[in-house]
Amino acid sequence: MSIRFLIIDDHAEYRDWLGHHLTAEWGEAEIIGHNPAESPPLPDGVSPSSCDLILLDHRWPGGSGMDLLKELKRRPGCPPVILLTPQGDQEAAVDAIRAGADDFLPKVHLGHEELMATIRESLRRGRQATARMARLKMPAREETTDPATFVLRGHRFVRLLARGGISSVYLMESDTDGEQVVVKVLTEVPDVADGPGDFERFLQEYELISEIHHRNVVKIYDLGIADDHAYIAMEFFPEGDLRKRIGTGLDPDLALDFLDQMARALVAIHAIGVLHRDLKPGNVMVREDNSLALIDFGLAKQLRTALDITHTGEIFGTPYYMSPEQGHGDPVDERGDLYSLGVILYEMLTGMKPYVAASPMSVIYKHSHAAIPRLPPQAAHLQGLINTLMAKAPIDRYQSATDLVEAIQTLRAAA
Repeated sequence: MSIRFLIIDDHAEYRDWLGHHLTAEWGEAEIIGHNPAESPPLPDGVSPSSCDLILLDHRWPGGSGMDLLKELKRRPGCPPVILLTPQGDQEAAVDAIRAGADDFLPKVHLGHEELMATIRESLRRGRQATARMARLKMPAREETTDPATFVLRGHRFVRLLARGGISSVYLMESDTDGEQVVVKVLTEVPDVADGPGDFERFLQEYELISEIHHRNVVKIYDLGIADDHAYIAMEFFPEGDLRKRIGTGLDPDLALDFLDQMARALVAIHAIGVLHRDLKPGNVMVREDNSLALIDFGLAKQLRTALDITHTGEIFGTPYYMSPEQGHGDPVDERGDLYSLGVILYEMLTGMKPYVAASPMSVIYKHSHAAIPRLPPQAAHLQGLINTLMAKAPIDRYQSATDLVEAIQTLRAAA
C-alpha cells in the first residue's frame, strides 16, 4: 500500500538524490529508478498506471522526455507526470505543461520543502482526478456493501466493525504479511449530478489526513476503488477507542496525559489548516502503550479551501461535544475543537458528560447557557483547564492548541 514513484533519468546520481528525498518524506515509498538511455524508455515489467507519480527527465542521449510524456498521456490511467527541465529554461517548462505534464521541476538540487511541495500537490491532483473518474464509472445508487462480496485485492475479509449511513467499516488482513487494517468503504454512492456532499466528504477524509504525519493522528495506508466502491485503508486499533477506557472516570494524571496527546494532535492538524469538528471519545483510539490517535475526519473542514462543503447553518458533529458556536451553526475555528477537548476531559475525569437533556437541541442550549460543571475534589486542580477550554465565548478559551499544550506543561511543572 506504499506510494510508488517511477524516476526516468539517465543520471544515476540524480535518481538516487530524488529517491533519498522521496523516502525521507514517505518512509515506505517504493522507488523505481530507470535509465532510458541504456534500455527502452520505460522499464520492462512496470506499468505506468501502477505508479502514483512519474518524474521524467526532459532529454537523454538519443531520446526526448517530451515525446515520452505525450505517449504516456495517451495511455489510460496515466499517473501525474512531473517533467525535469533544464535550469532556467522557461520555454521547456511551458512546453512541458502544454504537452500534458502535471508540473515541472528545474533539474537542480532544490531544497527538500520546495521539492516536496511540488510533488505533494501533483499527488493530490492525481488522486482527485482518479476519484472523479471512478465516480463517473460508479452505479448511480448502490445502497449497501455486503462484506461477503466486497473484495480488496491482496486482503481477506475478517469481520464487519461498523455500519453507518454512508459507509461501512471492515477489518481485513493482508495475504502477504498478515497485517490487519481497517477498511472504510463508501456504501452509498451519490448521483454524478449531486454536487458536493457525502462523496466529497468521504474522499476529503483521506486528503486531509494523508497530509499529516503525527503519532497521535491515525495512519492512512491507501485510498482506492474496489468493487465500484471508494475505500480508505487505515491503521487498526485492537484496543478500541477512548469510550472503553473512561468507565467511571480516569486517574487525573492519565486523563491529563491523554489530553496532552490530543492537544498535540490538534497542533499538527490545525497547522495545515484543518478542523476536526467531531471530536468525541469514539473518535479517539487507544494503542497498547496508551498512546492515542485521532480518527474520523469525515466532518473535517480545510480552512484554506475555497469551497465550503457544508451549507450555511448546517450542523455536523455530536451535540454532547459541540461548542456553542458549532451547535448554533455559527462560524467555527480551532477554538471549537478545543471546546470539545474540554468536554472530553470532563468525561474522562468524572465518567459523565457535562450536559445531558431529553433532546439534542436541549443539549445544544445547555452548552450555550448552563454553568460550567465542577470537578470532584480529586480532580479539582484541573478545574482551571476545564473553565478555559469550555468557556462559552471562543475569545475566553485557549486561542490555539499550542496554548493548551503550554498550559498543560505549566500545570505539570507546578505539581
